[in-house]
Amino acid sequence: MTDDGDCEDCPCAASASTRPSIYTDTRARATVQRRDVAKLLATVGGLTAVASLTAPLAGLTQVFERGYSGPVYSDGVNLVDGEGERVGEDRLAEGEQLTVFPEPRPGIEDAPTLLVRYPESAYGGGTNMAFTVSGYAAYSKVCTHAGCMVSDREGDTLVCPCHFGKFDPRSGASVVGGPPGRPLPQLPITVTSDGFLVATGDFEGAIGPGGGE
Repeated sequence: MTDDGDCEDCPCAASASTRPSIYTDTRARATVQRRDVAKLLATVGGLTAVASLTAPLAGLTQVFERGYSGPVYSDGVNLVDGEGERVGEDRLAEGEQLTVFPEPRPGIEDAPTLLVRYPESAYGGGTNMAFTVSGYAAYSKVCTHAGCMVSDREGDTLVCPCHFGKFDPRSGASVVGGPPGRPLPQLPITVTSDGFLVATGDFEGAIGPGGGE
């Protein structure tokens, strides 16, 4: 057994003195690895957040395509739903709405139409009552601001999700909020002898943005 003085010259003491540097390097590598993992997690989290924001935004980009040049509706053209089924007079209850199209359709993006039903006494303002029948009124679904689809609703107000244009279907789809400069064009409709809704002409105004906005 040696005393403390002898241990100072012992090779094992010199060997032991090198251990802290090895442990320090290991800790440094672990710290770097933890930083890399943290950066990776932050990147993944950021991408996830971006994806969660872009997913709903992607649903707002459906806009009106101007490739179709002919009239959208004409006298006697049936209104059909998304499945191509003709819309009967009893299809909607008061306060309900339905997206319809002309039959035959020139293209689902060319003629989306909002069909609403209210008591006739509820209509006023800019509603052309000669264009309504059995409490039904029909308007273009294409927003007059930027051409997005007016697909949302707040109570009885029709809302475009792109820039939050708001329209009142009981007053001729007049603008009641947001940036649109004019109402949604109204479609003249009637009911046939066999109980189906048909147009009696085309929209009263231009579809989508422009058209005197």
